[in-house]
Amino acid sequence: MKMWSGRFRQPLDPEFERWQRSFPFERCLLEHEIEASRAHGRALKNAGAISAEELASMLFGLDQIREKAAADLAFLEDEEAEDVHHFVEKKLVSLIGDAGYKLHTGRSRNEQIATDLRLYVRGSIDELQVKLADLLDAFLASAERAGNAAMPAYTHLQKAEPVLVAHWLLAYVEMFTRDSERLADCRKRVNLCPLGSGAVAGTTIALDRRAMTAELGFDAPTANSVDATSDRDFVLEFVTHLSLQGVHLSRWAEEMILFSTQEFGFLRLPEAYSTGSSAMPQKKNPDLLELVRGKAGRVAGSATTLLMSVKGLPLAYNKDLQETQEPLFDASETSLTMLPLVTGWMRAVEFEFEHMQMATQSGFMNAWAAATYLVERGVPFRLAHEQVGKAVVFCVEKGCELRDLSLEQLRQFSPLIEADFHSRLELDAVLAIHDVVGGTAPGRVKQAISDARQRVAAMRGVAHAHA
Repeated sequence: MKMWSGRFRQPLDPEFERWQRSFPFERCLLEHEIEASRAHGRALKNAGAISAEELASMLFGLDQIREKAAADLAFLEDEEAEDVHHFVEKKLVSLIGDAGYKLHTGRSRNEQIATDLRLYVRGSIDELQVKLADLLDAFLASAERAGNAAMPAYTHLQKAEPVLVAHWLLAYVEMFTRDSERLADCRKRVNLCPLGSGAVAGTTIALDRRAMTAELGFDAPTANSVDATSDRDFVLEFVTHLSLQGVHLSRWAEEMILFSTQEFGFLRLPEAYSTGSSAMPQKKNPDLLELVRGKAGRVAGSATTLLMSVKGLPLAYNKDLQETQEPLFDASETSLTMLPLVTGWMRAVEFEFEHMQMATQSGFMNAWAAATYLVERGVPFRLAHEQVGKAVVFCVEKGCELRDLSLEQLRQFSPLIEADFHSRLELDAVLAIHDVVGGTAPGRVKQAISDARQRVAAMRGVAHAHA
């Protein structure tokens, strides 16, 4: 029996009935539907709408549904259930009889799906926070292993200045920390309880909304029943954050792909996360990295789908909102399954620290340090920049580096250059002059790693508190 069939005289067109069903992709909401139904049942009993015996029977039946679903996936095969709410009602009635129909007293599927989706998003955020903490730990472990090894940093994909490898890795730590912070902020708006909102105007029974809110771990009830039943901002916000996280993962993947090529040779691809060619025996391909790059587009596509699904909807609930579920589920599952694999890759990768450091010895990456030397002797920076630039041109023509020029050759560009100039061009000296908060000087990077460790520990503590 349909949950709405009393008004209708004719059956649904069979093709339309199959087409409009959401249960096949809503099964992931079953646990949340059961939890919300338990809270609603207790509220009904406390409001005097059902007896204590009826509540006990309902809770027993809901527990049975949960246990049967966990034990046998075939239990979830139901060609008639329209959605997860219909499925639970059907199974409950089959287990405890007509008393199961009473559970729907004073509620609507509009508020049920809004509640289930909030519980789903909240749970996904909490899982993602733990997985992001694991990923950050992997980056920090790599940064610590790198020690004082250096590498070229790039702007416009051209060699710019030397930085510590650890400093480069910490850039990704900042990216993924921001992703975690955005999810934490999103969770505040997710964690509101729609139960008691009814179909659109609020329930017709004096249910204790605050009690249901507390039982489900929400922070507060939603403030407006019209908004509560039609709001999918929390879904849009969540998936948009996932798409930005995907952008960060894609940028990381692209850089790892570049640095794994023979032209760079900065790292060795982990064999556990790579594949070969069916035609070329020598190949080792960065499949995980390429799939991460590709799946970032998939998550971004889900965000676009969600925006288009809700952009023209009048208040309150419309069936179009059913189309927000699959993009949400896909983006969440894609992100949740991707992060542990990226973490595994980061733990397995081997960086070629010696080769990375050798790459800092060419490309005039000490040119700013040379200009700084002149600035310290009173030369205006713009003039120092010009003088060092001319020295670079001279070196390009001669096929050498700044450090290869004699003192006599250097003084044709500035008479202020002394014998100590060459020591200021050495890698250690170039790194050391970037001694500011957020800079690549070794002491600053060591402190940055320590600070990041504390932030990740705090992030993990919050995630465990929500678990």
